Amino acid sequence: MPHHRLDGRVAIVTGAGRGLGRSYALALAELGAAVVVNDLGGDLYGSGRDPSPAQSVVAEIVAKGGKAVVSGHDVADWSDAQALVAMAVETFGGLDILINNAGILRDKLFANMSEEEWDAVIRVHLKGHAAPSRHAMEHWRNESKAGNKVAASIVHTTSLAGLVGNFGQANYSSAKLAVVGLSRTLALEGMKYGVRSNAVSPSARTRIEASLKPPPEGVFDVFSPDNVSPLICWLALERCPATGQVFQAYGNRIEVIAPSTIEVDLKTDGRWRLEDIDRELANKLPRLSKLSDFVEGLP
Repeated sequence: MPHHRLDGRVAIVTGAGRGLGRSYALALAELGAAVVVNDLGGDLYGSGRDPSPAQSVVAEIVAKGGKAVVSGHDVADWSDAQALVAMAVETFGGLDILINNAGILRDKLFANMSEEEWDAVIRVHLKGHAAPSRHAMEHWRNESKAGNKVAASIVHTTSLAGLVGNFGQANYSSAKLAVVGLSRTLALEGMKYGVRSNAVSPSARTRIEASLKPPPEGVFDVFSPDNVSPLICWLALERCPATGQVFQAYGNRIEVIAPSTIEVDLKTDGRWRLEDIDRELANKLPRLSKLSDFVEGLP
């Protein structure tokens, strides 16, 4: 991809102090985008604040001649999210790209999960996508109504856990599937204003996916966060055609996941009877997929 394909475009990347968000921010800046590097700097469970990770990413971008600014806004707070969008507009003159990436974990068997563990994850992963998107959408709607050209892109972060479920992650899986519904709705609503919306499920080594170990020296690192960044940058391009899509990205693979489809379609004369359902449907149910089904054949 040639340099400067994103010249003049302004991006917000949430959770950009480490891992995937850091990789996205650096890649977008390398292609010419001005980047708002948003990160609270909390731990994996969402506790604490530390501006230094975001400051470090901004320093890297600036050292290479790019434009970036630190944001410590809480993306799951409605007012903070509004201020985050305002910062991008006031600092760099506009907003074109929103990468919703921030996340935490509170894994627990559902029978043991507390209300606080449920609420904390739903808040960051779902409201933390919704709040910045809400204020960005308002900004782009106003720009469009004012007669200004809008070619905006929102990229949401989903997960295979949301698409097929995962043991011990009822809160996380629920939020990540909800993100797909949010993304597709914003794709529909954004069409008239020039806004595209897509969801990406990345498989990469981060604090959340700490079990994915680096390979031996000289072997392609399948789970490097940098493998996902080219797709994010493509979705950020002004003329990218994708909207309403769900992507899975890892290593050297990009997969497009089809929308929900009807797997079994049965009809009867009049109303179904219990014994007929039992006879016709019991042996035709699709197999319950597992996460392992989606990572078979890794390079």
